[in-house]
Amino acid sequence: MRALHRLTARKVATAKPGMHADGGSLYLRVAPGGSRQFIFRYVRDGRMRDMGIGPTHTLTLVEARERATEARKLLLDGIDPLTAKHTRLGALKAAEAKAMTFAQCVDGFIRDNQSKWGNPRHALEWKRSVERYVNPVLGSLPVAAIDTPLVLKVLKPLWERTPETASRVRGRIENVLGWAQVHHYRSGDNPARWGGHLEHALPAVQKGAHFAALPFADVPSFMVKLRQETSVAARCLEMIVLTALRLDEAREGTWDEIDFDEKVWTIPANRMKAGEKHRVPLSAAAIAVLKGMAEIRQSDFIFPGARGSAVAKCMPWLLLKQLASGVTIHGFRSSFRDWAAERTSYQREVAEMALAHTIPNATEAAYLRSDLFEKRRRLMGAWSDYCGKPAATGKVVVPIRAR
Repeated sequence: MRALHRLTARKVATAKPGMHADGGSLYLRVAPGGSRQFIFRYVRDGRMRDMGIGPTHTLTLVEARERATEARKLLLDGIDPLTAKHTRLGALKAAEAKAMTFAQCVDGFIRDNQSKWGNPRHALEWKRSVERYVNPVLGSLPVAAIDTPLVLKVLKPLWERTPETASRVRGRIENVLGWAQVHHYRSGDNPARWGGHLEHALPAVQKGAHFAALPFADVPSFMVKLRQETSVAARCLEMIVLTALRLDEAREGTWDEIDFDEKVWTIPANRMKAGEKHRVPLSAAAIAVLKGMAEIRQSDFIFPGARGSAVAKCMPWLLLKQLASGVTIHGFRSSFRDWAAERTSYQREVAEMALAHTIPNATEAAYLRSDLFEKRRRLMGAWSDYCGKPAATGKVVVPIRAR
């Protein structure tokens, strides 16, 4: 064996480009550009291999010799030093991957899936809901450490207050954890899974039971109070009642969707829950609301908020809370549906299409190739007239005869 320790610190610093042996398979490699690195050169299975030990600006000559000694010991035991190095780095990378936080995985999931979402606002709403309800508990934790008790810590308080929101949040946690598992950031069962798992710890959400609705008999008196309000939020809420639209469908409406001549509001598919374009017939009262908003037009949004954006979602909610505590905005859709069923003779399908609901019966839906628009126009006109009825006061009006 050649003599060991032939290099000196000075030679390491001043050696010209080339390979310079220190002995014991340790070399200093100086590149033409001047970079300097320690190399362990050895023969394995009849083939010469070079393993980088480290650059001279990071390792001293003494430290490089120590690493070369470790590599020779591996060869003595029949282990390839380069293979051992790759195995060690792989284990470190795996450990690093498992240290990915839940919040980082949320960002990764959105990045990989937002192109599939038709409405770009969906990605923003998706992230905001997770940041608000989930990240305070799970955000900073390694995604590999999240288990069922932690998921329930997020969901149980929310489930008691707003089960619809909690159900949506649960699904989003499940999606993020599923994404993390595909990317090998965690393993095992998904603790946010509903079927056969969380369904035993949380009560099932009863569809349609959690949107408190104003009885339709009380809607006319509510409209009297609402029309006394002059804010943009009030006009947005009035339009929601008159058209039976969802909150976001109304507040995010833009002027290019309105056809005043045909008295139609056409909402594009990417703004509808079902992902299908929806034509909304506009009654005389609805047109009046729009014309009033047109007189104070500030932006492309029909109901503008601060800085030209749509009116904030919370504003109609806060107004409704003042005027009719305990009632939800979505509940007005139920008010309309109950009125249509009890006070009109229109077919069920007409009211369902007015709400932009899909027809659940596939055979029935196949025959309904029309959106029943003209029937819906008459139905919404009747609803608008009903909403504008004078509120009953219980007082007797006595006419005064002229002298």
